[in-house]
Parts: sequence; C-alpha cells; structure tokens
Amino acid sequence: MAAQDIRVLVVDDSAVVRSIIADSIAGTPGMKVVGKAGDGRQALEILDSARPDVITLDIQMPNMDGLATLDAILARRPTPVIMVSSLTKLGAQITLDALDRGALDYLAKPDYGPQTKAALKEELPRKIRSAAGTDVRRVLRIRRERNRHRAEQKPVPQAVSTAEPAELAGKCIAIGISTGGPPALASLFEGLRPPMPPIVVVQHMPPSFTKPLAWRLDSLGELSVKEAAHGDLLKPNHVLIAPGGMHLQVRRVGGSVKAVIRDGPPVSGHKPSVDVMMSSVAETFGNKCLGVIMTGMGRDGAAGCGAIREKGGYVLGQDEATSDVYGMNKVAYVEGNIDRQFALNEAPTVITRQVRSLWRATAAV
Repeated sequence: MAAQDIRVLVVDDSAVVRSIIADSIAGTPGMKVVGKAGDGRQALEILDSARPDVITLDIQMPNMDGLATLDAILARRPTPVIMVSSLTKLGAQITLDALDRGALDYLAKPDYGPQTKAALKEELPRKIRSAAGTDVRRVLRIRRERNRHRAEQKPVPQAVSTAEPAELAGKCIAIGISTGGPPALASLFEGLRPPMPPIVVVQHMPPSFTKPLAWRLDSLGELSVKEAAHGDLLKPNHVLIAPGGMHLQVRRVGGSVKAVIRDGPPVSGHKPSVDVMMSSVAETFGNKCLGVIMTGMGRDGAAGCGAIREKGGYVLGQDEATSDVYGMNKVAYVEGNIDRQFALNEAPTVITRQVRSLWRATAAV
C-alpha cells in the first residue's frame, strides 16, 4: 500500500509567505497542504477538520501570536509544529521559548527576496518530512518530566575541587546536539557545577540564533557560556558555542588552545558540524577528551564520536527514552562509537563523574 501524503497546515499572517510555503509543499512529492490560516485563531478553527500531520507556524502574528497558538494546538491536538521565525534577535528569543514549550523544530527565514524563497522551498520540506510521525505526546511528556526534575534538582556531586587550572585546561568536553537541543542544554547547564574543563558545543542553528542561546544558557547556571569567536581561549569553567553558519575547530597555540571559526561547505549536512568540531578536539586533546552526543536528527557527530574514541577518549550518548529525537545519538550508538548511554536528568552527574575519572586516568599516565 502506498504511503499517505504528509498533511500540512500552513499558518502565517503574510499572504506571500503562505503562498510560497504552500507552493513548496504542493511541489514536493508525498506532501499536501490541507489548510492555510492567516493567524492563530483561524488555525484553531480549522485544526480538527484539517487533521494535519505537521503545522508550520509563524511567530509574529496579529490577534493571536505564535506562542499562544502553539500552546493551544499542543493542548488540543498535539501535532509536530515547526516555527517559522525571522532572523532577528527577537525572533531567536521567541523561538527558544517555543522550543521550551513543545515546538519540535524551527525555520529561520531571511528577510529578503531570493534567500527567503530558498529557505521556504528547500529547507522547510526537509524539516516537514523529518517531523512527520513524531510522537508529540511523548516529547511533551519528556519536557514535563524534565521541568519537574529541574524544579526538584539536587546538587550535583562536585568534581575534583583540588584540580589546578592548568590541569583542567589540558582537557576538554565536546558536546554535539541538534533537534530538541536548546531545552536539553538548558537542563544540562543548570546542573553542571565548577570546576569543569573547557567545553565546546555544536548546536545546529543558523546565524543570529546561537548568541541568544548562549545568553540564555549563561543565565541558568554557574558555568560561563558564550558564542565562540575566532581566537577565543578554551578555559576551565567556560563554554564556547559554535556560531551559526560557521564551523568550530580548536587549535593548540603554544601552551594554550584557541577556537578556530571558519567558513566552508556543510559537513554531514550541517554548518556548524559536530563531526568537524569533535574531530578537531580529538586531534588536539587525544585521550583527555570527553565526547557527549545528544538529541537530534540525522547522523552528524557519529564520525566525530568515533574519532574521539580512536584517540583514547571516552564518549557518552543520550539515551532514547529522554531524547526528543533519537537520531544522531542512535547512529553513533549503533555504529559502536558510544561507551555509555545516559538519561538527560542524570547528565550532570554522569558527566561530572566521568570527568573525575578522566582526571584520574590521565594523571596516572
């Protein structure tokens, strides 16, 4: 029996954008538009009759904005929602709120001509196809459980408090994450406590989004978090997040290690790429590296995890039960590039203990 078309409801206050999205979906095999709405109230009026498999939802709309509409949709008919956001600071901040509330993914649309059309016609169908079939009730259960745990969170065991800064600087934690990442990273960095070695993160995001993400994460815990800039030093208790649209690598310069930000084609389908970052960290830190691969679609990071293990490092992978999307971490696990899996609510404790083990092991060499 032939697979049924993916049913898409398009919600946007711009008639032009609605038309571009609808034309893109209509021109994609296996998809069809089952409804269009100019604001949240109209979307809710046709939600039950349209029975969409995926909803594309504008963030800034009259009458009922994207966040209020998202809450109403998820309460009434849990459906994969892809937020369509402008590439602005405000758009990024609202998108992060939407992801916290249960949106599955987002698309950042440039505010000018051909690039807007390219994003809506090329990238959006791929995201729709990936989102279709996702058990949104399960994702919402994970988010609720995560929020409950965060409210009840107990202090995380401290790492080796006697570790010297020079000793910490000689080690590194490399984290790769994608779909479902911002809420998961919030949970992680709320729980991690100093002292920690330098941490580098690749979260698949476009330009203009990674800086607000870094600001948000920086406000949540005791580690310092910033968007990486070329030449930044990797320092204990500091987290560098790869800037959207650029690759992040690390390079040893004398007695220090610095961030290298470079352009280039996507690797493993992404820029920034987890594989690029992890391979660089493995080459620079060898067996003093801890890799962490988390929720996300695709397979970016699987090869990077393999590179870390080949150099004698250790790799942790988020488990299926607590992942919004068990994709990147599943591929790494199936391919034998993960040493141990962990539940998200245990991540701060598991990482802290593994860092402690890493210090002991390398001190003995």
